[in-house]
Amino acid sequence: MRRSMDPFASLPLLPTTVVGSYPVERGRGLAAFLDPFRHAVRVAVGSQVRAGIDIISDGQVRGDMIQAFSSHLPGIRGQDVINPVLPAPGPITVGDTLYALSCHTWVKGILTGPTTLSHALHIATPVYRDRGDLARDLARALAVEAIALEKAGVCMVQVDEPILSTGAADIARAREAFSLLAGTLHVPVALHVCGDLAGVIDDLLRFPVAVLDIECAKSPQNLDLLSEKDLQGRRIAAGCVDSSDPRVESVGEIRGRVEKAVDRFGPHNLLVDPDCGLRMLPPDAAFQKLSNMVTAVREVREGLGERQRDPS
Repeated sequence: MRRSMDPFASLPLLPTTVVGSYPVERGRGLAAFLDPFRHAVRVAVGSQVRAGIDIISDGQVRGDMIQAFSSHLPGIRGQDVINPVLPAPGPITVGDTLYALSCHTWVKGILTGPTTLSHALHIATPVYRDRGDLARDLARALAVEAIALEKAGVCMVQVDEPILSTGAADIARAREAFSLLAGTLHVPVALHVCGDLAGVIDDLLRFPVAVLDIECAKSPQNLDLLSEKDLQGRRIAAGCVDSSDPRVESVGEIRGRVEKAVDRFGPHNLLVDPDCGLRMLPPDAAFQKLSNMVTAVREVREGLGERQRDPS
């Protein structure tokens, strides 16, 4: 069962967060030789904390969203699935997440979803009839990592399924695999899907999630689409920064997007983040986008406070 108390009650109104990834800045010297990504993790975490993000990530700097998980799972060699997929012999992301938790109270764990992983791999064994079968075993393997992240102390687990907006996946089987993963957890589970959701929104609202994380800066129509639906208690994490564009939006531009989301859903039903990960942006642009987003949200919070004090 999910916890009955509001897991976000200790956070400010309109909590700011990230979708996950951050630009990779490699270190030098012996430490970098022993762990090429140690410095990158520290830079990513430190940058999010300095920017003022309420719920940070570990930065997801150790590989792309597929390889970061598939390279650790028995049964997968390179891009090929050659045997039944099993859980990793040890934690994959827990070490970096524990470092993030040593720097900040609120940290999310992040996993690439089983259906997105299944579509990125080549099935080279008769063990799996199709990608739906593969996704089920990937979900069971990822569930072990999800439980380890929960035990480590994350405040939520986000599952990234960008494949779901493309029409390439069987949504019903994707939901089945997702449920195998999400059903193991007691912390809130978020589903991140980027792109235009017009063709899949009703299906996504059947997924067992506490938070639906969507792209709204580049795809503002998603806000209107969702505002017409019954969210059944779900929160929306509204992307208010375009993660595909290195141009840094002004505070006013981001504030306008946040205010539009507040008008649609109310401030108590929202988290605010970028559209997607920031990994491909220049480091300075990534940091400034987050900083401007935090400032914009603070201004919206202040405006909401003034509105509540206004007797009219």
